[in-house]
Amino acid sequence: MAVFEVELQEGLKHAVVSTTGPDRPGVSAAFFKVLANHGVQLLDVSQVDFRGRLMLAAFVGMDPLALTDVERELRAGLWEYGQRVTIETGAEVQSVSRPRSTHVLVALGNPVTADQVSRLGQALAGYGANIDRIRGISNYPVTGLEFRVTLPDYSPGDGREIRKTLAELSAEMGVDLAIEHAGLHRRAKRLVCFDCDSTLITGEVIEMLAAHAGREAEVAAVTERAMRGELDFEQSLRERVATLEGLEASVIDEVAASIELTPGARTTIRTLNSLGYRTAVVSGGFIQVLEGLAEELELDYVRANTLEIADGRLTGRVVGKIVDRRAKAEFLGEFAADSGLAMSQTVAVGDGANDIDMLSAAGLGIAFNAKPALKEIADASVNHPFLDSVLYMLGIPREEIDSADEVNGQGHRVALA
Repeated sequence: MAVFEVELQEGLKHAVVSTTGPDRPGVSAAFFKVLANHGVQLLDVSQVDFRGRLMLAAFVGMDPLALTDVERELRAGLWEYGQRVTIETGAEVQSVSRPRSTHVLVALGNPVTADQVSRLGQALAGYGANIDRIRGISNYPVTGLEFRVTLPDYSPGDGREIRKTLAELSAEMGVDLAIEHAGLHRRAKRLVCFDCDSTLITGEVIEMLAAHAGREAEVAAVTERAMRGELDFEQSLRERVATLEGLEASVIDEVAASIELTPGARTTIRTLNSLGYRTAVVSGGFIQVLEGLAEELELDYVRANTLEIADGRLTGRVVGKIVDRRAKAEFLGEFAADSGLAMSQTVAVGDGANDIDMLSAAGLGIAFNAKPALKEIADASVNHPFLDSVLYMLGIPREEIDSADEVNGQGHRVALA
């Protein structure tokens, strides 16, 4: 990969000037004042505050005859701030440029240990991958680390082998790992579509309805087989809905009122909406149950099956086209087209086999506490019970989520057991 940089002004030589110490107001001003006094040319700068510890470095062009004076003045000017100054010169600093990472890898766990990061680093090194930068993106409700990585050659198969290795490592360590291309491709995501049952909400709506008919166990067994991909979804749905025949329509309102959102769901949708994402839910459940929830969460799109009602009672049938795995993918495409987006700009989140087509069609498919059939095709898999993990997969750090909530008067954290 060719690297192009601004040329040095005549008579200047490359150097890296850095300082570390307590982060206090005035350090950066004092640092650059000294460099300015000696006509230093700035080529690159990095400043990080890590839990009160400042790390400031500048890649510069400077008069080699001024090196001693610059170092002396920096030490004197930054002494009162408790800073430690170093200057590196020579051929080695000329050939090293800030890396242009090819991929971003996100690790989520509770906890994340040094041993796990070491094993991850070894796995990446086995493919010749270099870790360019690491930053923390979450300290609640899980620990999240984002790795900027350069893969020298991720073809053929667009990293298929390294993805397989990371999936195996994820299962062994109990840490969620997701890797995708860095750059504009990652930041271009603008539409996030969620499955509903056991993804956006904690339960299965049809089982909640079946409980009122005394058929919950029977229906739950069929649902489990359908989610594993062992049964045709449309056939299984019609069989389960048939058990609801004769129930009073008022049951729908009772079930809708008892729905529980997945932990982090409200935060996730609110954050996405505030950032200008389009949000959607596509469900194999029922529109009569979900309409109120979709309105409350301010979702842009909602699609689900429609229960047939006659004389105030459920008939045991659905009206219209069944929302199955193919329909879910079609609706995702419809939402993208309506939003003026390419499919590469979409994200799909689901848990069952009937989400396979939708996750496959999306630019990023995330399996959320999913069945094996879905994990096998997903780009990323989340195995912690917090939906806001999806935000970290998109590169949205916890501090930005909390900051937005505080501005809106909604910032609070719930203690985790």
